[in-house]
Amino acid sequence: MNDIRIKTTLSALALLLVLASAGPTWAQRLVVPLDSAENQALRRHPRLRQSAAEIAEQRALKRGSFSPANPDFLFSAPTGEQWAPGVVQTIDFPTVYRRQAQAAQAGIGLAERGLDVNRATVRRDVRLTYLNLQFAEAQLRQLTYQDSLFQTLQKATERLFAAGEVTSLQRISTAAEARQVLNQLEQSRVDLSAAQRRLGLLLGLPAGTELASEADLRQTGPALAQTGTELLSTLPTSDSAAVAASPALAYAAQNLALSQSGISLVRARRTPALTVGYQNQAYDNSAIKYRFQFGVSVPIYFWTYRAQLQAATARSTAAQAQLQVQRLDLGSQYQQALADTRKFSTSLSYYEQAGLAQAAAIISQSQRLFRAGEISYLVLIQSLNQAFTIQNAYLATIRDYRQAIVELNYLRGQEP
Repeated sequence: MNDIRIKTTLSALALLLVLASAGPTWAQRLVVPLDSAENQALRRHPRLRQSAAEIAEQRALKRGSFSPANPDFLFSAPTGEQWAPGVVQTIDFPTVYRRQAQAAQAGIGLAERGLDVNRATVRRDVRLTYLNLQFAEAQLRQLTYQDSLFQTLQKATERLFAAGEVTSLQRISTAAEARQVLNQLEQSRVDLSAAQRRLGLLLGLPAGTELASEADLRQTGPALAQTGTELLSTLPTSDSAAVAASPALAYAAQNLALSQSGISLVRARRTPALTVGYQNQAYDNSAIKYRFQFGVSVPIYFWTYRAQLQAATARSTAAQAQLQVQRLDLGSQYQQALADTRKFSTSLSYYEQAGLAQAAAIISQSQRLFRAGEISYLVLIQSLNQAFTIQNAYLATIRDYRQAIVELNYLRGQEP
């Protein structure tokens, strides 16, 4: 009689395990393709609006690069009998206005390079946030399956314990494993909600919008392995060549050009300025109604220009150092991203070629041996945990591999 009850319980357990393997039923959510999310973020993100405003500001400043001093309107009494109007205008040497235009153009270039940096940053942030959403979804699916399986095991263990077929230790161990998986499942739901909210913020969507990715992260593994292999085979050998097209490096180089144009502008302002004007002679019978004025504005306050030149030179030196620091940082980050890409490429190959098949075999054979009575509950739980650890590590590897590729393309200034 006990054998019949045990066989019936094991048959029911096997049926429940099959049903659990079907995975969770997902609620209706707003499915967002990656390209659509990226385009929407590029249209709405405040970073890009800020860059557009900065470019407009610099272009407006360039239109005012020809900026002579305000004219002086004078009233004087040259004859001592009546007041006569006049005007005096000071005009800088033409080189000053040319240097001002060049500095303004350099400012426009810096704002445009800033736009490139912000666009690349937004694109990277969207892809990483979207990847986190995919990982949260895949992890929730995985843990939902694990929870269903362990809840089934716990119920079966309770029945067998009541029938005296399993020990108290087996019952407690199964309950502990089921509770631990349930706790991880609850955490994964919170992670999914947070990932949805972060992506919604980037897309400018209202709070509470439930978003879903277009593709299951688990299904992207084979395509990712091919993409990563092709990328690694085409990368430059040197760091400087790899990051030469980086928007951050271009921004630092343009900042140096702007600082150097500032030096040229200060030097141009040390040249004399021209002064022209005219004034009424005050006598109606004068042969020349107006007397003209011509003069030169001499920059005699040399210490002012010297201080300005020193400041401009210091800014240029700092910009040069910043460019070098940026190049070093990009090179270091590139090496780290390259090492991560190679590391996760090897790891993904293992899971694709052996790990996943081994995990599936462990789950299948452990259940078969358990149903045949050849292994205990504890061995079954250990085997399932080993298989689930492999599957979870596979998901983490896909996520980390994609993150490394996104970062690698960002540092290289390439489209992801």
